[in-house]
Amino acid sequence: MATEFTMPKLGHLMEEGTVVSWEKDIGETIEKGEILLEIEMDKATMEVESSVSGTVMEILVQEGEVVPVGAPLAIIE
Repeated sequence: MATEFTMPKLGHLMEEGTVVSWEKDIGETIEKGEILLEIEMDKATMEVESSVSGTVMEILVQEGEVVPVGAPLAIIE
């Protein structure tokens, strides 16, 4: 079953974040709790863990893009 991984809200005031880097590529497997990507907010860069285990099927946002909280980032199946 495919799961849409969305931009998490990493702080009370966070409205958007910038995708700094993807730690997994399309076709790679990922375990729940493993780092999927890095996101930059106003004053910090944070590593974001996957909330599910599976295979990265699609990356919807490229590095350097600014994305609002809740927007789809990737599909994990």
